[in-house]
Amino acid sequence: MSEPASISTGIAQRYATAIFELAKESSAIAALEADIDTLDAALSDSAELRGMMVSPVYSREDMGKAITALADKMALSPTLRGALGMMAQNRRLFAVPQLIAGLRRMIAEEKGEVTADVTSASVLSKAQADQLAATLQARFGKTVKLNVAVDEHLIGGLIVKVGSKMIDTSIRSKLAALQNSMKEVG
Repeated sequence: MSEPASISTGIAQRYATAIFELAKESSAIAALEADIDTLDAALSDSAELRGMMVSPVYSREDMGKAITALADKMALSPTLRGALGMMAQNRRLFAVPQLIAGLRRMIAEEKGEVTADVTSASVLSKAQADQLAATLQARFGKTVKLNVAVDEHLIGGLIVKVGSKMIDTSIRSKLAALQNSMKEVG
């Protein structure tokens, strides 16, 4: 991990811990989860918002006003609204994506969930996704939430990442392994 990335991750982790503890104390974890989904969707949809969060051109006051108005418009909880305002005043809005990721991890851990990043060659049917989730739940002993993406270059099969574990059953990786073994032979 590069130094700037580890710095923003460390900053985000401190804010995420504080926000999560406040939400936990007030039994508002479900509301916090909805808030971060809303904030994440806004970040995904708006290049202007992402640009404002990392731009040194805007003053602390302008950033604070913009993020507070946005938080009001999105009806975010007072805890998250206040944290975003504080991050703006401290010029820490660049760490919001890492903040969201950290909060998602903490909420999942609290709920006994684990997230599996699944990449498939084609779109999984509901039955296939349910079967995969059940299989992973049996293997890891936790409720599994799937993040599914499609990569047609896999040709067939799946790549499943759960935490630091990766299961690659894609045709592409099998062909690459076959190609490597053929190179060794001659």
